[in-house]
Formats: sequence, C-alpha cells, structure tokens
Amino acid sequence: MPQAQAKPGKLLLSPSDHTLIMIDHQSQMAFATKSIDLVLLRNNAALVAKAAKEFSVSTILTTVASKTFSGPIFDEIKSVFPEADIIDRTSMNTWEDQRIADRVNAIGKPRIVFAGLWTSVCIVGPALSALDQGFEVYVIADACGDVTDEAHERAMERMVQAGARPMTSLQYLLELQRDWARSETYTQTVATSVQHGGGYGLGLIYAKTMFGGSEGH
Repeated sequence: MPQAQAKPGKLLLSPSDHTLIMIDHQSQMAFATKSIDLVLLRNNAALVAKAAKEFSVSTILTTVASKTFSGPIFDEIKSVFPEADIIDRTSMNTWEDQRIADRVNAIGKPRIVFAGLWTSVCIVGPALSALDQGFEVYVIADACGDVTDEAHERAMERMVQAGARPMTSLQYLLELQRDWARSETYTQTVATSVQHGGGYGLGLIYAKTMFGGSEGH
C-alpha cells in the first residue's frame, strides 16, 4: 500500500535539476509564426526568462544566423540576461552544435527544458536528440510557436510520444516556486506573475488592492 509523504514528486522540476535552453526567439522566426499571437509569445518568453533568472536556473541562450538572416534574440530575453554569451549557430538542430553539447555537459544537469521557434524544427530536433541520449526533456509549449497550428500541434505530439513532458510558461514559474512560504523568491514570483501572468496576474492585483490579500504569505 503506497504511503503519502509530504514531499514533491520526482517528476516535478526544481531550480537545481535542469538546464533551460531558449532557442531562436528571433524576429525572422517570429514573422512566420502563426500558431500563437506574437504579443503573447513575447510575453511568455519574458516570463520564462525571468523565472529562470529569479531561481538561478542554468540557462543557455542560442540563435541561428543572427547577423546575416534571423536578427537578434527578443529583447524580452536579452534584457533579463544582458551579459549572456548567446551561442549563434548555423545548424537548425541546436543539439548538433558542439558548443551546446559542451555547455550542457559542463552544467551537468539530467533534465533539459526547451522553449523556442519553430516547434517543428528548432525544438523537435534537440528534444528528440536529447531524449535519445538519455536526458529527461520538458517543453514549454506556449513559449514555442510554428508556422501553423497543425505544425505546432503535430510537433508537440511527436515529442510527447517520444517521452517529452509538455508544460506552460506560467506553470514553469509556479512549479519552481511551489510553496508561497519560500520568502526568498516570493516577491519576485508575484511581480513576474503580475506582469506576465495574464488573468492570474490581474487576480493578484485585485486581491492586493481590494483587501490586502496575498498568496498564503
């Protein structure tokens, strides 16, 4: 008979057990992205970047042909990591760039969380490659996008069938916080939720303004 224990399940992410790789959030890739509104995409990318920064998650930023074709990484990401060494590639599959492999190995985390453009190319390639090499893979679906809804959905299905675990940007932030009693990250988690959490953020503003409410803190 299983026994309930007051501790998180092993499938939940923690700040220290994974590497976040944000891939090709760039203008040229965004122009053709139709599966998600671009304002929402930029908002979600900012949410993910801020969550990673707040919780000191090991983070790799990478672009493709930024100077000759695809343009710079979204400012919503760059502004969070202004000193980041962004790896600019020629390969469509991030995982085939030796510099990425070297950095992943140097970080040494067993789990990889991916977000980027496009889902069917820039995310499927490294996700399936990482799974094949024994990593656990998570994909932040609403910080990804593709040229059609069909392309995004089939890409997500393909990765899930291979063992990847889908999640959303707000879920990523709240899974890292997971307990409102964690005072060292409470204030920034609420601030990020208010700024980028859509209706949830509005709810936080309302509760605080109307009756001084807070998330169990």
